[in-house]
Amino acid sequence: MGKTLVVGAGGVSHAAVHKMAMNPEIFTEITLASRTKSKCDAIARSVKERVGVDIKTAELDAYKVADTVKLIKDTGAEILVNLALPYQDLVLMDACLEAGIHYLDTANYEPEDEAKFEYHWQWAYQDRFKKAGLTAILGSGFDPGVTSVFAKWLKKHKLDTIRQIDVLDANGGQNEQEFATNFNPEINLREVLAEARHWEGGEWKTTPAMTHKVEFDFPGIGPKNMYLMYHEELESLSTHFPEIERARFWMTFGDAYITHARVLENVGMTRIDPVMHNGVEIIPIQFLKTLLPDPGDLGQETKGKACIGDIATGQAKDGSGEKTYYIYNICDHEECYREVGSQAVSYTTGVPAMIGAAQVLKGNWREPGVWNMEQLDPDDFMDMLNTQGLPWQVHELDGPVKF
Repeated sequence: MGKTLVVGAGGVSHAAVHKMAMNPEIFTEITLASRTKSKCDAIARSVKERVGVDIKTAELDAYKVADTVKLIKDTGAEILVNLALPYQDLVLMDACLEAGIHYLDTANYEPEDEAKFEYHWQWAYQDRFKKAGLTAILGSGFDPGVTSVFAKWLKKHKLDTIRQIDVLDANGGQNEQEFATNFNPEINLREVLAEARHWEGGEWKTTPAMTHKVEFDFPGIGPKNMYLMYHEELESLSTHFPEIERARFWMTFGDAYITHARVLENVGMTRIDPVMHNGVEIIPIQFLKTLLPDPGDLGQETKGKACIGDIATGQAKDGSGEKTYYIYNICDHEECYREVGSQAVSYTTGVPAMIGAAQVLKGNWREPGVWNMEQLDPDDFMDMLNTQGLPWQVHELDGPVKF
């Protein structure tokens, strides 16, 4: 259906490009670009070996809008799928506007020099994309992404309103590393160590990072400690579903992870401001990233499952009063590796990026403007989750969550 340009060559890109190649009737030609072309070439070789599809590769500095525009025109791409760092969201949106193609990413823009996770920078592009007749899809990963589509599906098929919603993200995977993050270490630690915020009673409530802990029994995994965090879908869900009284995000971490993160923070290794080291200016968290395992290399040794989903409470569509539903996916790390050579965290972000791009190429999501996932029709996306490796299930609970 369309030519696609993917920017970024990390673990998520590895999974997404493999899944695109498995759907050649939608993704007729794929180009993968990154600052480091050798990473693109390695993914291309894997795709050829596993899927038998040739993809093109290119070197690209995504901060240079003119270079991205040239590559778009050279490839004839209809959509740019941004799987690079979130610092590059705005320049890639600029390039899409200049070149006249659609845009999709998996995480909201954040300034490189400040751990600030807000959508207003990207929402400000609404009029420009509308005027250009182009579509920009924000946050087509799992969380954000699938969790927002889950919420929209519940509102379309089960609930007239959502009074409260909790997004729960559990990674029950184990590997042989002393300390490793399950996605980009720099982005992961910036998120985890930021103040926790949740939406309640028409305002944001703030608590110190990693201080509110609850044990929850996750399907397919079992009991795990989960921590209250801030995540960008809380902002978009509370904006687009204004009836929400409370929205929270939870993620599981083991005690060893929390200890390592706290020690690294305490000694200054998670700082995002420049410091001088032997006469050379470095940013500690970026140096730390070079020391930590690459999440994209952990697939072969990671075992266990991930479970991500929503628990939402609201008025039932059938008029039977208030109901609570738990909608989720269980994803097996080893099954993901067998299929595409990725661990489940990369897979659960990369597959929804592919499905979101497919919605644009298939014409389902083509309204000009800038959109979050909960603003879009969920049905074909949900169908593709079931056929593309992320089957979901929904169960009615006895009542609202007690935590």
